[in-house]
Amino acid sequence: MSSKDPPKNRDSKDGEGYAALEARLGHAFADHALCEAALTHKSWLNEAPGTSRTDNERLEFLGDAVLALVVSDLLMKRFPDRSEGELSKARAVVVSEAGLARTAQAIGLGPWIFLGRGEDAAGGRGKASILSDALEAIMGAVYLDGGLEAARRVAEQLFSGALHDVETQTRNDYKSRLQERSQVLLQATPQYRVVGQEGPDHDKRFSVTISLGGREYGRAVGRSKKEAEQNAAAQALVILEGGAERAR
Repeated sequence: MSSKDPPKNRDSKDGEGYAALEARLGHAFADHALCEAALTHKSWLNEAPGTSRTDNERLEFLGDAVLALVVSDLLMKRFPDRSEGELSKARAVVVSEAGLARTAQAIGLGPWIFLGRGEDAAGGRGKASILSDALEAIMGAVYLDGGLEAARRVAEQLFSGALHDVETQTRNDYKSRLQERSQVLLQATPQYRVVGQEGPDHDKRFSVTISLGGREYGRAVGRSKKEAEQNAAAQALVILEGGAERAR
């Protein structure tokens, strides 16, 4: 796809444009320029000099906040007896980079994203970071186009499966499980260390290592320190429990 071509699905013979995407979102844009901006990755702009369009980073910033609000509201209504801590864990699962990327993949968002040729050739349409950022930007665009109620309706449609499964998903507290298993198997306490961070303030990526008894058991990245620690703990559990299996 050249830098001036439309997204792949808009080249389709039926000429559906954004209609199929809008159907999957449950929202028809009054201002399609918002939708188009939400789908524009900065790599596309680098190959389209002279365009008046902006990339989706500002809408992503707004969409992050909109998602936090509407998903919190949906969770409180769905689980009226849960504590603040339980709701926070549930929300973190739903709006994590991995969770958003799964939702973006489920609605086939990738083909609509405007990507530069290099990023496209490198598999950018399947990258979790690009998919999750685009979905956040879409939520920001929906909010600007139709208001908070429209954003709530879209979130309810997009995340219905994740909200339904959230009780199972939030059981995946890898840090707690690792704490228990490492005490039993090694009599050691996990040590987490932030070894790097990159990205703008609204889109940080943290790198974390985890050690047990002086040995590194995992290294992972997340959009927050907590997410990176959970990802590292998940890696450590695989190594630790795999070693326990072999020792039997």
